[in-house]
Amino acid sequence: MLRTPGGAFPHARRRRLVAGAAVLALGLLTACGGGGDDEGDGSGEGTTIELWIMEGTNPDAEPYVADLQAAFAERTGATLDVQFIQWADAHDRITTAMAGGELPDVAEIGTTWAPEFGAAGALTDLADRIEESGLSDDLVPALSEAATVDGAVYGMPWYAGTRSLMYRADIFAEHDLQPPTTWEELREVALQLKELEPDMIPFPVIGGGEYSVDAFIWGAGGQIAEQGSDGQWVSTINSPEAVEGIEFYTSLATEDDLSVAAASTWLETDQLESFQNGEAAMVINGNWTVNTLLEADASWADRIGVVPIPGQESGFSPSFVGGSLLGDFSSDEPELAWELIELMSTGEFASQWAESSGYFPGQQSLLEAVQQEDDPLVAPFAQQMAEAGASVPVTEQYGAIQGEQVIPQMLQSILSGDKDVQQAADDAAAAMDQTFGG
Repeated sequence: MLRTPGGAFPHARRRRLVAGAAVLALGLLTACGGGGDDEGDGSGEGTTIELWIMEGTNPDAEPYVADLQAAFAERTGATLDVQFIQWADAHDRITTAMAGGELPDVAEIGTTWAPEFGAAGALTDLADRIEESGLSDDLVPALSEAATVDGAVYGMPWYAGTRSLMYRADIFAEHDLQPPTTWEELREVALQLKELEPDMIPFPVIGGGEYSVDAFIWGAGGQIAEQGSDGQWVSTINSPEAVEGIEFYTSLATEDDLSVAAASTWLETDQLESFQNGEAAMVINGNWTVNTLLEADASWADRIGVVPIPGQESGFSPSFVGGSLLGDFSSDEPELAWELIELMSTGEFASQWAESSGYFPGQQSLLEAVQQEDDPLVAPFAQQMAEAGASVPVTEQYGAIQGEQVIPQMLQSILSGDKDVQQAADDAAAAMDQTFGG
């Protein structure tokens, strides 16, 4: 299962997060055909639509579900049966339901599940629905890309999160340092912190996860893998551009000594713990982690700074956008299934879910409204997602590659000194290509 970890912003911050989005939604209801203000024709009278939502993402889901059920009934005349299932069990439960012919009409799915369930024939292609509703150009690109396989769209973007550069704003202010805007500035400010704060880790280079190094691969113009004209995926993680990004990221540890040896096996949770414990000065982590810090200690609001991940020479390095799609599992009531998907993913109900869950909406115009609110702990993540979001290779085979820990193993072999960057990247590419079937 591949998605961003759960977590919501404190209530007041959640309201700031989507205040602009909620206002803008009023103007989008008519323009985008969603949001629940359309008067229903009662065509679904006597019909029940089953919806599966993952439990735990939204800590305040009951009011949302009650409002959604009422709006759906008013709009269509149909009854909405909502069931919550655990993320840990969701993939297996959907797979079992596929085998037994007991799938729901609509279900929330992780962004990387769309290729797998689409290839299995379980999901309906929503491309025409999205186009007819005028939504094609108003979806967060990385989410839309994650749902699209060979022109078919196997899920409607609902919500997501992303990673940016978090730093100790208080430490930076104390030493009159500015957050980096390029890779070289990232190296330079980390080197300064190494001298100014010798008891801190300037920038932990983690080897137990892939999403930090992915940003540098993409930032250098590389790709993890590419699909050929014959439809076959081939790894490009050992291309000159990708190797350049990997080289920069790992050299912060191996050459500049800006990390610690233990970080070679750290996960993002370990990295966050080092930041929370006052050990790390800068980390790449997700918007959902701000809540973790603030819930533990409200004073973090004055100590955290956030900027999009710097680009190599300008702009931003792309960051993985992970979250959820809404999929039509070949419903017997496709019109009603689409009515529900559109209702949830646009306008009023997209804003309401984002407000109570602390993630970002999958509708680009709503995401841009969040940026305009200019909350310093929210807007940079929204800007990252809107302007420099990315998806991993959109193929069911990539899930197996992630399960095999190919990229973390590559990183760990470099950080431990067992392999140089090119050799490690070549070995990773060979492992990927074996899974791709090349």
